[in-house]
Amino acid sequence: MNKRLSAVLAVMLGMTNPLWAAPQSTLPTADLADSGTAPVHDVVRAFTQIAPPPGSMTLSGTRPDGQIEFGVRSDELVTQARLTLHYRPSPALTPTLSQLKIYLNDELVNLVTVTPDQSGQENTLDLELDPRFISDFNRLRFELVGHYTSVCENPANSTIWLDISKASQLHLTLQKLALKNDLSHFPEPFLDPRDTQKLSLPMVFASQPAIGQQRAAAVLASWFGVKAQWRGQSFPVLYNQLPAGQHAIVFATNAQRPDFLRDLPSVDKPTVRMVSQPGNPWQKMLLILGRDDNDLSTAVAGLVQGNLLLRGDSAIIESVDLLAPRQAYDAPNWVHTDRPTTFAELTQYENQLQSEGMQPAPVTLTLNLPPDLFLVRARGITMDVGWRYTSPLQNEGSRLAVHLNNQFMQDYPLSAKTDDSKQLLHIPLIQGLQDSNRQLTIPALRLGAVNQLRFNFDYANTFSGGTADGHCQTVTPVTNHVVIDPNSTIDFSGYRHYIEMPSLRSFANAGFPFSRFADLSQTQILVSAKPSPEQMSTLLTVMGNTGAQTGYPALRVELTDDGSKVKNSAHDLLVIGTLPPGLRDDRQINVLIDATRTALNTPKRQSLLDDVSVSADERSVGGHTVISAQGPMAAVIGFQSPFDAQRSVVALMADSPQAWQMLDNALQDPGKRNAIYGSASIIRESGVNSLRVGDTWYVGYLPWWERVWHALATHPLLLGAFAVLVVVIFALLMWRVMRMVTRRRLGEDDHDD
Repeated sequence: MNKRLSAVLAVMLGMTNPLWAAPQSTLPTADLADSGTAPVHDVVRAFTQIAPPPGSMTLSGTRPDGQIEFGVRSDELVTQARLTLHYRPSPALTPTLSQLKIYLNDELVNLVTVTPDQSGQENTLDLELDPRFISDFNRLRFELVGHYTSVCENPANSTIWLDISKASQLHLTLQKLALKNDLSHFPEPFLDPRDTQKLSLPMVFASQPAIGQQRAAAVLASWFGVKAQWRGQSFPVLYNQLPAGQHAIVFATNAQRPDFLRDLPSVDKPTVRMVSQPGNPWQKMLLILGRDDNDLSTAVAGLVQGNLLLRGDSAIIESVDLLAPRQAYDAPNWVHTDRPTTFAELTQYENQLQSEGMQPAPVTLTLNLPPDLFLVRARGITMDVGWRYTSPLQNEGSRLAVHLNNQFMQDYPLSAKTDDSKQLLHIPLIQGLQDSNRQLTIPALRLGAVNQLRFNFDYANTFSGGTADGHCQTVTPVTNHVVIDPNSTIDFSGYRHYIEMPSLRSFANAGFPFSRFADLSQTQILVSAKPSPEQMSTLLTVMGNTGAQTGYPALRVELTDDGSKVKNSAHDLLVIGTLPPGLRDDRQINVLIDATRTALNTPKRQSLLDDVSVSADERSVGGHTVISAQGPMAAVIGFQSPFDAQRSVVALMADSPQAWQMLDNALQDPGKRNAIYGSASIIRESGVNSLRVGDTWYVGYLPWWERVWHALATHPLLLGAFAVLVVVIFALLMWRVMRMVTRRRLGEDDHDD
């Protein structure tokens, strides 16, 4: 009854989007009568998790609205919901006339009247929400009706405000639903697009997995990373046991399978099957089955590439063919570097390029760039931008401001409508909107691997005030509509790929250099033959991060547990565990971890920031220290491959299971990932510390004349010496020319005599 009523309410509230109109669960549910009592659990969603950063909101007279969004998983039903709101109204607000309206999915659920004792004080509201109004995707909206006087008000007055604290919380009581085993909804329920929390998906093996099972799990983790996108992901690994209260992925062959699958019939082909966990109809298992490890890899490849064909509770993968490998730098999540990229290709959700309101919210886009794009000498990146907007009431004061990575770049005036713009009225879709186009050059040095482009439309509004006789004229504020043209382009074509290595920041934030090919076709991973669960989890986290950054699964990655096979490798190498002898003796290794004994190279001078220029002498090794100590420690190091000058090695090392868990957590945490840079990063319980020490090298191609200019640009003293040399050479040439001219004139004079 709750589901049916929720759907009816959604239609009545005008939710034309099919996602809004859907009931709380779209997956088919099994009969609960034979399953006992469904589990119920409580969750708390802090505003820091579900509200726009930083989690707090300030409602004002010109921007009276604020909202949070949250989803409900398809395998859960909300039975109770409660909002704990901490807010502080302005002391200037007139009591009773000022209110805070709270809407759930555009249905008014409560009205808070500001009273005299609330003004300027911290207040708490506990509000029960009707779960019948909660659907798959939900919006909780707050609207301030603020007044500071009874006549001649100015909505832009700075005394009209109400702060909502980021300490506010949403409490949900969720009941599990027993789902049918139906693969047509895959990746649900293992990954639910309605769930905005970080994906946590356990992977289960019968015992320590061999190299074939490790590769199958790595490819599948990268695919789930693609689907998780911005959410983040973690993959806890278990041996011969199921997780408590979570869906799981289970890898099993006919000869090697967990104890809880002993009675499962053998398979004669790669098979994917969805079943309930033993004794628990509310938790599902996705079984990756095969005769051997090769079948498991085939099953994963079929699942990744052919998931749109899945249906029923079981699917047999008849055959899988990998066609042409990916080309360099063609990752789906990266901006094109061979042609201009349209803004439509950068959008991540519907209506992202539109906004509305008296002061419209900013329009934002994310630009993911290959980390080795050489932009040092670039004058700027050209961006052709078109926009449409509601004409402002006055000609001065309104503007469009463009920001890149929270830094102001340029602004453009928003002019009022004139007779020249009446021709736009012939186009119904943009009737009443102004249209404009500008070419903007973005300074290249302000770009990184992940960038945010923001367009702020700021409208200047004029409000009439009081007059000498006590009368005033009221102007009703209008809603402004702004649109960034999806055919706008940004052009990164024509730039070379050239980067100084090692660059652990590029690895942590973009999976580089392995992500140069989105399918990891030129990547080799050296793993342990008998990995611990923590080592396996770290491997899967790295693969999930790479998939999320590139937008493509690692279908062609190579894994090996034999250190001798990496010799003379023409691939970029990722080492998870102990360095093999062929790499361990390399003089470029700045950190070595061996049980409780750790060796570390330190530079002559260490800068606190990664973007500070450091000379080769300051970066050179100033000391070598060996310490034996208790306590967990892990490290990420980067150095040049001894087998190919254009290839790199990144090694992840730890001295204990707890240290592997710390390393795994650091790779999952965006803040800690941002602290990983340089050539070596040390992870301890106190946090992450990074060093830039030792020699560097360059990967990519740059013509010799551009390398010369780059060297001069990065070494001022060398540039000065070169300038002096050029002046001296030019002076000598001029001197010789003048002598030749003088001699010729003297010779002509002697001839005339």
